[in-house]
Amino acid sequence: MAGQLTGQPIIILDREKTRTQGKEALGFNITAAKAISDAVRTTLGPKGMDKMLVNPVGDMVITNDGATILKEMDIKHPADKMMVEIASTQEDKAGDGTTSAVVLAGELLNKARILVEQNVHPTTITRGYSLASVKALEILDEIAISASDEVLANIAKTALTGKSADLALEPLVQLCVEVAQSIKEGGKVNVKENINIIHQRGGSIKDTKFVHGVVIDKARAHKNMPRRVDNAKIAILDTGIEVEKTKTESKIQISSAGMLSEARLEESRLVEEKVEALAKSGANVVFTEKGIDDIGMHYLNKKGIFAVRRCKDEEIKKLIKATGARVVSKVDGVEEDDLGKADIVEERGVGNYKMVYVEGCRNPKAVSILIYSGAEHVADEVERALDDALRVVGDVIEDGKIVAGGGSPEIELAMKLRSYATTLSGREQLAVLAYADALEEIPKGISENAGLDAINTIVDLRNMHSEGSSTAGVNVFTGKAEDMLLLGIVEPLRVKTQIIKSATDAANMILRIDDILMAKETGMMDVKPEHTADYYDGIQAPNAGED
Repeated sequence: MAGQLTGQPIIILDREKTRTQGKEALGFNITAAKAISDAVRTTLGPKGMDKMLVNPVGDMVITNDGATILKEMDIKHPADKMMVEIASTQEDKAGDGTTSAVVLAGELLNKARILVEQNVHPTTITRGYSLASVKALEILDEIAISASDEVLANIAKTALTGKSADLALEPLVQLCVEVAQSIKEGGKVNVKENINIIHQRGGSIKDTKFVHGVVIDKARAHKNMPRRVDNAKIAILDTGIEVEKTKTESKIQISSAGMLSEARLEESRLVEEKVEALAKSGANVVFTEKGIDDIGMHYLNKKGIFAVRRCKDEEIKKLIKATGARVVSKVDGVEEDDLGKADIVEERGVGNYKMVYVEGCRNPKAVSILIYSGAEHVADEVERALDDALRVVGDVIEDGKIVAGGGSPEIELAMKLRSYATTLSGREQLAVLAYADALEEIPKGISENAGLDAINTIVDLRNMHSEGSSTAGVNVFTGKAEDMLLLGIVEPLRVKTQIIKSATDAANMILRIDDILMAKETGMMDVKPEHTADYYDGIQAPNAGED
């Protein structure tokens, strides 16, 4: 970019950068965001389709979960990355509704494009969208219904319907309700920290079960260790039980076979002393993040200690929460107060596939779910479905508020926002009306994915809502507009409010952009010297010479 000053060009932008301005920049961003929205739109509703995502090495994911789809897609456009953030935020805050949030954001931008073409300024549109979102949240609070524990099964059923979990819907619905209620603590349900989900080979999804305790997908360190320990006292280590290597580079000069034997005996003695100290603390079960070598296993076997090595960080965290143990960094530094407690620690399984069960824990809020399936891809999708269902059941337990499903809230919001728009005098009225139209795209998408006539469905829903049936929604199984509350199709209020917040914020952010500056792609050879590994923090690395 250059300006004129006394006839001389003034360069203020690198010529290697491309620049897009005004309506063209806005158009590029809206087109990109709408493409992402359209990509996930076909997954909406109980009859939505799945996506198969294949990475460069051939690994694939089959899912209809919006957050997973966007996470697995190789997205380059910056506006599209904002859409990915919408899904991620929706997943973190509410647990479900990711596809609806992305679709609504895409439709808000699409409606805004039409207004911009009619010479409505983007700032006016964002102001109108903000007014509409505030009003929509007020309306949602008004139409929300207080929930009791009896509706939790319906909440879980709505979340699981249309996913791979359909194959065993009723057992999984009951499992979700039971698990969510079992981990409730202080009025909160923390699914991420309290639930460990493990895949089991073979069997059917109907065999999926709930275990009151922690299940570790590992076997005993050695077959001679006890298979079961009652009244377990558990030590958790973040160090190995093995011969320690020296911290600094050193050499031991050995001049005879006797000296070699003495060195080995000394190493063995040091390990024996550590295990002896561990046993004196009262520990009869050990879980460690590190390894256990042959010498360590030998002395653990002699003491009758059950040990599991190479535990994952997440497994260690859940063990700590369940048993009350404290992580210790020295094998011989374990004291009685550091030990966790459980009624039973047992290895179970057939053949080479075994797992360790820790049951009867001090804190029963840490639990596990075992998913049985003959196909790993099915188990993955069932896990995602269970996670969503557990999260939304937790939302209702925490908030105690629900709304009807099936696109019912969106139709009610659209109708009331149109009435609200008539109270506005400026061009913001047009943006509020556009917001109402965008909301109706949710029930319209649900209808289209079920093979219904979307126009007729929307007309029927509008008529029912105008006559006072505020909970009327799309029944995709009959193709009719029906009362969702009577059918037991309900969703948490939190999911709907977060959809409004996320979609509005993202749409407004993109609408405010009127200038895009993009640099050319650079390879490693184009990186400035001060940004290379050899010149980190301004310290020039020594020249290693040529090969």
